[in-house]
Amino acid sequence: MRISGVGQNYYQNNVTSAKNKKNMNGTEETGGMRELTEAEEMAAFKKEFYVELDRIPRDRTIANVAVNISEEAFKNMKADPEYRAKIMSALQRDLTSSFAPLKASLLITVGATEKDYRGDSWSGPNNDSEFFARSQDSFFKKTSGQKDRNKELLEEYLEKRVQAKRQQQELLDEKAVKAEQERSRLAKAWNSERQMAVASNAYDANVMTETAIDGII
Repeated sequence: MRISGVGQNYYQNNVTSAKNKKNMNGTEETGGMRELTEAEEMAAFKKEFYVELDRIPRDRTIANVAVNISEEAFKNMKADPEYRAKIMSALQRDLTSSFAPLKASLLITVGATEKDYRGDSWSGPNNDSEFFARSQDSFFKKTSGQKDRNKELLEEYLEKRVQAKRQQQELLDEKAVKAEQERSRLAKAWNSERQMAVASNAYDANVMTETAIDGII
């Protein structure tokens, strides 16, 4: 099996073929390196395929793109380089095709054979719901920056709403504090006036009492 590109680097950096050597007693011992398992080989193959797919520049009229690849398709591409080349050529063709004058969302499905290869597209800004629903678990997916910008704008809007509510609450709290301070001031003033009235009444009563006593005497 020949692995090139990213797959080759993964192969060389992580594992090599096991080497047997004779020890002094004439018995064989296995070196510290091990062979790739089938799962590791497939992971390296997928990584290499993804990198190559990511290098294909999509046409400017393709706003969103996703590629669904079945496990059977990966197995067949790994076993048959010719099939892999045909699939990559088909992806190159479709990703560089124009959907002018409209922007499009493109979903490509890769199956076990060439007959299972298909593409679905949705044009217009209001027809992306099915694309996003069907491309959730895609092997490869790229979406437009506008969607990300819309998310940023939404987050900015929500943050501004939070700030506005916080400022409004602070104003309400400040008004409540001032109202409480004014109520306390009025209560103190009222108590002071009442105390003064009580004192004045007591003084007047005392004066009247003293006057009555002086008249008797």
